[in-house]
Amino acid sequence: MPANSDLAVVLASLRPAPGSATLLGADPRLCAQVLGVDGVAVSVATGSGMSELVWCSGEVSARLEDLQFTLGQGPGPEVTVSCAPVFEPYVARVPDDRWPALLPEMTALGVGAVFGFPLHVGSACLGSLTLQCSVPGPLADAAVTDAWLVAGALTAALLGGGRTQDAFAEADEGSDFYRAAVHQATGMISVQADVSLAQALLLLRAHAFRHERSVVEVADDVVARRLRFREDEAGPGTVAGEGTDGP
Repeated sequence: MPANSDLAVVLASLRPAPGSATLLGADPRLCAQVLGVDGVAVSVATGSGMSELVWCSGEVSARLEDLQFTLGQGPGPEVTVSCAPVFEPYVARVPDDRWPALLPEMTALGVGAVFGFPLHVGSACLGSLTLQCSVPGPLADAAVTDAWLVAGALTAALLGGGRTQDAFAEADEGSDFYRAAVHQATGMISVQADVSLAQALLLLRAHAFRHERSVVEVADDVVARRLRFREDEAGPGTVAGEGTDGP
């Protein structure tokens, strides 16, 4: 099947089927193939100001999204804040002080190039489409054009409405979204350590990075009460969970 036919298939199937529990349809692996990259991922901002991984083609892209969320660094966060594309065709040439914690992790993952596209309506950024390649080098002009088409179609699909989108926007504790536990854990840490929600998320991220774990894994421990944050004279810290029913 010609590449342009494959792109048409991706664009036509991005909107999920009626009654689907997912935010997006289509096959992200086919999308990566069409764009000539090794992986694609879409993360979308929630109503609480955090982000949710909603579409991903493979393990490397999923891990890259987790690292960006944990560290608050990378093309995805930059795209979401600036609502502008971020292209780094040579990751090895990115200055160390730009993404100091992320760059070594990207090298370990074998990511040689990253390209971030905003999902936006006017100046409002809904999230980001991130493409990654193991081999450094710029995207072909045709691939950039196709990626913008995909980003526009993703934005339209996400704005399609429905109960799944409503639940996502609320980031309900009981939802099945990838980072639902992070939202719940942030609220619990806020109460436990007597800090704001923003500070609670920073504590969660810092603990995950310090222990070389993903934010989702640490959040699961907080929600299951295997890990508890507390406030004392030395500042917020952690203690082993006690299995209590409180936050």
